[in-house]
Amino acid sequence: MSEINAKNIALLIDADNVDPGGINAVLTVLAELGQVNIRRAYGNWAKDALKRWADITNRFGIRPHQQFDLTRGKNATDMAMTIDAVDLLYQGKVHGFGIMSSDSDFTPLITRLRQDGLPVYCFGDAKTPEALRTACTRFIDIGKLIKGEGTGGAAAGTGENAVDEELIELLGGAWKASNRDDEGFAKLQEVGQIAGNRSSFDVRNYGFRRLSELIRSLDRFEMKRGSDGQVYVKRLR
Repeated sequence: MSEINAKNIALLIDADNVDPGGINAVLTVLAELGQVNIRRAYGNWAKDALKRWADITNRFGIRPHQQFDLTRGKNATDMAMTIDAVDLLYQGKVHGFGIMSSDSDFTPLITRLRQDGLPVYCFGDAKTPEALRTACTRFIDIGKLIKGEGTGGAAAGTGENAVDEELIELLGGAWKASNRDDEGFAKLQEVGQIAGNRSSFDVRNYGFRRLSELIRSLDRFEMKRGSDGQVYVKRLR
């Protein structure tokens, strides 16, 4: 993707609710959508808790947006970030969003952005509510993303990253809905697209970088490369 033709992506960070440790990995993932030209972090920068974010804003070209706590117990950051996102949407110059937050209050915003056909990648922690996870085009667990980078994306399938039955059924359902040849093989790309439409799952949550690597680790599926150079997959059981 050339710099001239790259799509314009906005990354909005709820600094009160996410750890800055994964920012480098997040920017790498968002490169799938285009160039992250808009990078903003929202929070009350007078708080000691945001010091780690403050230390890296210049290094990663992130513009800090100050938002004072106007009322005790209320987080005004959410509203400021939502207003800016809607402004960017209506300016019509942004082609996709990255949202770093584990706060389910952003669910209506994400739903609204997607209604205009824009992809929204969300990055949060393991405790992110299901409502937010499913609203996103892709939801990626920052902790697992960092771990996957550190291990080269090959440490999945065991421990906390273990593939569960729900994911097996998601992939199996996507395979069943795909166009299959006489031997039962479907294009891996089509299976991935259908699975992505049905869920916000991302293979990086399981420690892999590509869907093909995840499928290869599962004994319930078989893969092969066709004469056309494309990868095909079939469910065995």
